[in-house]
Amino acid sequence: MSSAHLNEKYRKLIVGLNKEVPVRKGKLKYINFDNAATTPPFVSVIDSIVKFSPWYSSIHRGAGYKSQVSSKVYEEARYKVLKFLGAEEKNNTVIFVKNATEGLNKLSYRLIEDSNWVVLSTWMEHHSNDLPWRDKCKVDYVEIDEQGRLCLWDLEQKLRRYRGRVKYVTVTGASNVTGYVNDIHKIAYLAHMYGAKIIVDAAQLIPHAPINMKPDHCAEHIDFVVFSAHKMYAPFGIGAIVGPKKFFEKGTPEYKGGGTVKVVTRYSVDWDDPPFKEEAGSPNIIGVVALVAAIEELTKIGMDKIQKNEKELMNYAVNRLKKLPFIHLFGCYHGCVERVGIIPFIVEGIPHSEIAKVLSEESAIGVRSGCFCAQPYVQRLLKLTPSEIEHYRYLPDHKKPGMVRVSFGLYNTKNEVDRLVYELKRMIRHY
Repeated sequence: MSSAHLNEKYRKLIVGLNKEVPVRKGKLKYINFDNAATTPPFVSVIDSIVKFSPWYSSIHRGAGYKSQVSSKVYEEARYKVLKFLGAEEKNNTVIFVKNATEGLNKLSYRLIEDSNWVVLSTWMEHHSNDLPWRDKCKVDYVEIDEQGRLCLWDLEQKLRRYRGRVKYVTVTGASNVTGYVNDIHKIAYLAHMYGAKIIVDAAQLIPHAPINMKPDHCAEHIDFVVFSAHKMYAPFGIGAIVGPKKFFEKGTPEYKGGGTVKVVTRYSVDWDDPPFKEEAGSPNIIGVVALVAAIEELTKIGMDKIQKNEKELMNYAVNRLKKLPFIHLFGCYHGCVERVGIIPFIVEGIPHSEIAKVLSEESAIGVRSGCFCAQPYVQRLLKLTPSEIEHYRYLPDHKKPGMVRVSFGLYNTKNEVDRLVYELKRMIRHY
């Protein structure tokens, strides 16, 4: 089946693609090229919520029939997540959280036992995989090359230099700025060789490519995976941590309350077993139902097919954008470089915020502009000096340096890319 036919097939699976939005002169059909921020929902996800709604009830602590149904759905979801990620059920658990940001924060609280421990992050991380670690231990950053790709030689050098003090290597599976896909299994091998565990922020990787955590005994095994459902066509505020249950058996959860305990007296607390002790309050069963429906849809389509189709669309877009004058694409686009469908760029003489604003207000095209919650990475890619960075701290947001980001979902088409290129060409001529 041709890519055009595939895209039309995929578009039928998505809610709201024919929605018209107001522009300066009337209305136009909306084009979403901001999928790296959040994706629209699958039709099947919305249908699953409607179907489940009559059975909605409290989880775990209710004896009523609907509570039993809801609890069963909720617990079965853990095994479906484990299966989707190729994680072994015996030793691993799934902890449901609001999103990847909350998941990474939880790991930083629960895993770090000594402020002298070292966590290796990287220069290409989203703030959510950088800031949570800073106040709990020593954080060092794996270098990137001139084009923003991760330097694995620097990772090994730092692992060797710290002589066993590195307890965790926390790395993005795919960059939300450049789309680079990191070789997480090679990173896992290096981390394990020096006695460290690996944490993968899979928020950008999980909707675009298959992930396999591999068996626990494997040297390339992924220890922890964190992701958000709202980037994989399932809204309703759910995400997950997948990792070894034993790491959550000791210590106290950072959120305490209903559902986290076995016995409470006036003077003592017996915490529940994981994952329950890590999920304080009433669980988000609606979010879990949505996540499972999205996993089932993605599995039905096939992650390999999604990856191949999006790569073809990205290559088409890159070739078209490269022909525009005054445009600069960031990153390496050679065939040997693995990446998801994200293209960051600037246009000489036009502020990044202005491009996003005009595309939205005149053409109903949604893109993202700025630093994409990865300011140190974007500053490096833009080659800003320390004095420039310090100066820009005090400027209003629309004057701060940044880029425009186009990011694809499985449903985007070449016709939509053509419209984007046409509007950019028109804008460049005007300016």
